[in-house]
Amino acid sequence: MILVFGGTTEGRKVVQLLDGAGKKYYYSTKGDRQRLESNYAERLSGGMDAAGIVAFCREKGVGLLVDAAHPFAVQLRENIKQAAVELGVPVIRYERTYPARDTAFIWCESWEEIVDYLCEQNIRNLLALTGVQTIPRLKSYWCRHNCWFRVLDREQSLPLAEKYGFPREKLLYYEEGEGIEKLIERIRPDAIVTKESGTSGYFEEKVKAAVEKRIPVIVLKRPPVPEAFYTVRVENGFRHQLERLLPGFFPLRTGYTTGSCACAAAKAAFITLVSGTVLRNCRFVLPCGEEMELPVGLVSREEGRVTYSVVKDAGDDPDITNGCEIRATVNFNTTHELRFLPGEGVGVVTLPGLGLEIGAPAINPVPRRMMEEELRKLQSFYKISQGIDIMLTVPGGKELALKTFNPKLGIEGGISIIGTSGVVKPFSAEAFVATIRKEIQVAGALGYKHIVINSGAKSERIVRERFSELSPQAFVHYGNYIGETLKIAEEEGISRITMGIMIGKAVKLAEGHQNTHSRHVLMNRDFIITLMQESGVEETVWEKVKQITLARELWSLLPQNHPFFELLVRKCQEVCVPVFKNGSLEIILIPETSEGLLSPDSLFP
Repeated sequence: MILVFGGTTEGRKVVQLLDGAGKKYYYSTKGDRQRLESNYAERLSGGMDAAGIVAFCREKGVGLLVDAAHPFAVQLRENIKQAAVELGVPVIRYERTYPARDTAFIWCESWEEIVDYLCEQNIRNLLALTGVQTIPRLKSYWCRHNCWFRVLDREQSLPLAEKYGFPREKLLYYEEGEGIEKLIERIRPDAIVTKESGTSGYFEEKVKAAVEKRIPVIVLKRPPVPEAFYTVRVENGFRHQLERLLPGFFPLRTGYTTGSCACAAAKAAFITLVSGTVLRNCRFVLPCGEEMELPVGLVSREEGRVTYSVVKDAGDDPDITNGCEIRATVNFNTTHELRFLPGEGVGVVTLPGLGLEIGAPAINPVPRRMMEEELRKLQSFYKISQGIDIMLTVPGGKELALKTFNPKLGIEGGISIIGTSGVVKPFSAEAFVATIRKEIQVAGALGYKHIVINSGAKSERIVRERFSELSPQAFVHYGNYIGETLKIAEEEGISRITMGIMIGKAVKLAEGHQNTHSRHVLMNRDFIITLMQESGVEETVWEKVKQITLARELWSLLPQNHPFFELLVRKCQEVCVPVFKNGSLEIILIPETSEGLLSPDSLFP
């Protein structure tokens, strides 16, 4: 059982993640103002001291605490820490994202330091953005100087301020997220004081106007998180720690892509090459901006060349590369360039259409970018001007590749280093479809009659721009199970579906295949040519279709508003409508360029 301390944006994120497991947990907040949308969280309101936390956890069998509370909830954090020690249970801290500390600001460790600075600098008119609870902290200043407090427009704000003896006429009310430009114009402060509240605490918005007006910004640094807490900053890190600390809470474990493994190995090899330090774990940044850590092993260290390896853990995904070793060898070159060299067990590109240079190792764009960014940062840190060679190898990769579609794609001699998110979400037909049902049931339980279904995170990011008003629970990933998703939506009473689909899946769906996984169906060039004939495409283009490797190459053969794409969407519609009989279905065809959306309405008025 899990007990979450929330009341913040981070708390909502934790709820969304935990709901995916379909199991009960507890969610505690000091008050009851935060709206919570969950089918599995049991809400607790009212503060708990350390003894109260211990008693509750023992009664309910809680084995994990999650701290997703405000970063300045110091007393609560101390209570959690004491309770965790007494109970012997771990704590995950879901931390906020913080911008880099601007050296132009005045950073203070304590309220006393802030008051000393204000007095030393003779600040006579102060705007405080630190909240009504902090009024007593600055009392020694505002008793003698002009001071304004911007506070939330809530019923309890005025009584609290008066309790602290602060003059009511100096209170400035606002709604969360509101800017301070007009306030600064009106009261013209000599300085502003705020807390390091992070991105979700609108820190950058709070200081922007002051910076533009050249008004000094004084910032109270966030309190440190106890060392014993496992700190994470985004979803993947949270799930990774949860799976490790509370095995079995999620029915299936996540894993890491070959791209993430290669990135960790390459970064570790570079660090050892430059510094001599041998690493056991290596941190790197996922495409979403999240820092992750993987165990690494030193394979060899010769003069001017270092090799590290990472054993691929795909979690509970039946990935053919699970358990294989991804090695990265790094050395310097004289070209000042960062080069990827072919290595044993990693395939070589022999056909066009993959977005990779012919003759180059089959390392997809996202893993390439991950490694480039990590090593360029290290180059700058260590002041290295030489170029870098990275050679990836996979022992047994040549044999593994024969069990994949790489030979048909023109990738010879090994596997591909792939991954768009860096994380492998467990893939099992039964479990995946069960997850789809669970997500749709959650959406229905929250009253959503319109859901947006996408194959995954990439297409969802694009479609979200069009449906920004919908909450996260209204978006469902179908993976390859389009038919199953539509059936479930019908059964659960969904009345409207918008489906985002990329062309690779669209050409399979249009032919009648409701499961588009490459294990079941491959792109049919003859079918595509038939559609082209029906939509008036010239015969010269048909011949080019016979040479394409991937369906996304069709975008380079025809303009985006060509009738072919209208026909393709219509064929998809014809396959889907008999499955989703009682509702409205819109299909949005997404260009591979990710530059915009295509739909029948927008393309063909």
